[in-house]
Amino acid sequence: MICLQLQSSPVHGRSKESAKWGRQTLVGSSPPSMDAVATANIGSRLAASSSIVPRFLSTDQVRAAPSLGLRCCFDRSVGLGLSVNQRLERFAMNCGGDGERDMRSSALAEGIADSLEISSLGMDVNKEPSISTILTTFGNSFDPYGALSIPLYQTSTFKQPSATENGLYDYTRSGNPTRDVLQSLLAKLEKADRAFCFTSGMAALSTIISLIVSGQEIVAGEDIYGGSDRLLSQVVPRSGIVVKRVDTSDLHEVASAIGPNTQLVWLESPTNPRIQIADICKISEIAHSHGALVLVDNSIMSPVLSQPLELGADIVMHSATKFISGHSDVMAGILAVKGESLAKEVAFLQNAEGSGLAPFDCWLCLRGIKTMALRVEKQQANAQKLAEFLSTHPRVKKVNYAGLPEHPGHSLHYSQAKGAGSVLSFLTGSLALSKHIVEATKYFAITVSFGSVRSLITLPCFMSHASIPTAVREARGLTEDLIRISVGIEDVDDLIADLDHAIRSGPV
Repeated sequence: MICLQLQSSPVHGRSKESAKWGRQTLVGSSPPSMDAVATANIGSRLAASSSIVPRFLSTDQVRAAPSLGLRCCFDRSVGLGLSVNQRLERFAMNCGGDGERDMRSSALAEGIADSLEISSLGMDVNKEPSISTILTTFGNSFDPYGALSIPLYQTSTFKQPSATENGLYDYTRSGNPTRDVLQSLLAKLEKADRAFCFTSGMAALSTIISLIVSGQEIVAGEDIYGGSDRLLSQVVPRSGIVVKRVDTSDLHEVASAIGPNTQLVWLESPTNPRIQIADICKISEIAHSHGALVLVDNSIMSPVLSQPLELGADIVMHSATKFISGHSDVMAGILAVKGESLAKEVAFLQNAEGSGLAPFDCWLCLRGIKTMALRVEKQQANAQKLAEFLSTHPRVKKVNYAGLPEHPGHSLHYSQAKGAGSVLSFLTGSLALSKHIVEATKYFAITVSFGSVRSLITLPCFMSHASIPTAVREARGLTEDLIRISVGIEDVDDLIADLDHAIRSGPV
């Protein structure tokens, strides 16, 4: 194993055995937002102890080391021979004890994973790896036995060092090493200060709702996921919170709705299922001028194609059931946030409400996420060809896909995302024809959700958005003939032929 060692002055007045133990001590790093402070703390601790402390470091900490009179070197021997518990104890040593145990997620997983940036001698520590490299190598140096897969800590509780001391972990509801690795990886992907894993996307969104009190306002898009719509229209008002719904593709309408009582602006871009595009940068500027936070549901894009925090958003939400896990076998939600104050509030609520994701589900996400970049690339390529085919089909009235040049939000979308993704929708003008198409396909599974390796097809008005009253759907332009497709990784020619046959064989 190769890791980075932060070394102060030579060891003085210590036995060989003590020095040997010091070289084998593995200490976790602080969260990304705390790099400067953490580096200063490292320097003061080293100066006080005159010891050698091996440590996985972020690139910011590496850059800051010389200013503290410290130097960085590689050490292949660090951590060898230590048990998992010993490693966790060493991580705990640098987490500040009980008062900072809520920081352990980043402390543990950043320590595990920062080694991927410095995985061989001579690597440029200033070079950021590509997302494919991050996804496949993140956390690989964690296991003391050299396991290539992140270990599954399938336990509800952890032994403590004594009757009056608390270790790094105590109860999985409060924290678990497997969850912490996933959370740190997602924070890195979304360029967030911290990320949190929940039992579902709705559980993640409900946590943010908990930050808002009676009399305050939420401004949210009209065209959003049906479950989110149900939460905003049927649950949130019970707490006295005012919810304003707007067309988020209309910047003037959004700006007019935001006022002094607005606490949260809730966006999807592209929207589900009509694929409308919101200007995340400009909406964030407007919201922040009124002191409001901006939340972007990034599920339909994935971190591979878009990082809304870089565009000005404060919170990014994912249904990790979709592209992150990718195989239709996990129910999970993600929040990635900017700012340590907001992160601490979310961490408190995740623990207090018991909404953290179970270790096995975290492990499944870690397994699936390794291929996310490959999957998204293939799915998007398939979707582009499928959208182009549908846009010229004589029996298709309209195709909603941001990858088509004729889409009204095409230019805006590509100014804030790397691609159009693999979710599209289209209209036939006839419910009878749309129903036939959905039922006549062979390779598209009739089901809700998206982001799976398998292609999926649905009539949103009868499934994912069925909880929205018919009159409301129609007023928003969501008609019953609209078909939504989540494109998988199958051979695109097979998909096109299947869909073409289903369309042509339908009633006239």
